Amino acid sequence: MSRYTGPTWKISRRLKYSTLETGQEIGKRPYPPGQHGQRRGKLSEYALQLQEKQKVRFTYGVNERQFRKTFNEAKKLSGRQGENFLFLLESRLDNLVYRAGLARTRRQARQLVGHGHILVDGKKVDIPSYRVTPNQVVALKEKSRDLQIIKDNLENAVERPEFVEFDEEKLAFKYVRFPERKEILSEIKENLIVEFYNR
Repeated sequence: MSRYTGPTWKISRRLKYSTLETGQEIGKRPYPPGQHGQRRGKLSEYALQLQEKQKVRFTYGVNERQFRKTFNEAKKLSGRQGENFLFLLESRLDNLVYRAGLARTRRQARQLVGHGHILVDGKKVDIPSYRVTPNQVVALKEKSRDLQIIKDNLENAVERPEFVEFDEEKLAFKYVRFPERKEILSEIKENLIVEFYNR
């Protein structure tokens, strides 16, 4: 299954969850899309688990195969599997570029990485799913610093999480540590995703 490139607002309304983490998508019409959107019945246990999985998958913009692979990698780490899974997704290069405020959305961050504007420890990396490890430094290429879209994003950047240490002068950031569970996706119940895959 390929990566979803359709309308994000429709997905957010269907899941009743803001995949862009802005809340705009479900602010105006807080019910699922379609003629019968307001008449949906009670969801089964399986449907709830699937819905929770889809919330996370669409939030990070990952296809099903990558999602499952990351979940299996989280099994091998010590600690809670659900939390480790979210931490691995949070460590993706495109996600960290978004968290640092260099991009307005994760899709835009993915495009910046894919077009070769991003350096990791001084080397060009154009793979959005590249996993950044703590203490690595991510920076913009010298030529990319004057891009208007980057300037606009930095001006409108909201609060950055504590696990990302941003340097305004160098337009670079350091991935200080793995995030704590309370710092990311507070509405997500990752135990339902674990249950979904362990059925």
